[in-house]
Amino acid sequence: MTTTLPIKISFSLPDGWQAAPPDEVGAPGVAFVALHPASMDGFTANITIAGQMRNDSASIWQIADESVRRLQQAGPVEVIKKTEVGTPDAPGLTDAPGVVQNLRLSTTLRGEPLELLQSQVYLGMEDVKDPSKRVVLELVLTAKQSQLGQVIADFKEFIRTVRPAEEAPAQPN
Repeated sequence: MTTTLPIKISFSLPDGWQAAPPDEVGAPGVAFVALHPASMDGFTANITIAGQMRNDSASIWQIADESVRRLQQAGPVEVIKKTEVGTPDAPGLTDAPGVVQNLRLSTTLRGEPLELLQSQVYLGMEDVKDPSKRVVLELVLTAKQSQLGQVIADFKEFIRTVRPAEEAPAQPN
């Protein structure tokens, strides 16, 4: 079942990407899916957005590790690279603190073995009124190795556009 994000966000999709209903494309548990039809090669490269309210002490690194353990339930997962947002390796993706991790997944699609790559971005956004509460957004690009060169720049462009949605200003009486 499609989920909703705990906060409203705004973002822009790069040209060539199309929104799709998560439940209809086999992505339950996420709030948003975008497909890249031009990259279709037995698998369509996609971007997903999920998020959750967290009030525990887990670091953003630990939350990224939770994703690896969850994915390992479906097959082998290799962490290729993991970096903190704002470092020279991952400069200025957004203003929120976060982690970027790149994974290699071994799975099956229609009974056939399939190797996929994921670039996962975890962004933590603290509640300004109550710092013990925070939202963690999970932004994920999934693609085959042969598709990655065609879509990775788009994913980086997309990530730079993700922001908390602006609330409408109060209207004067």
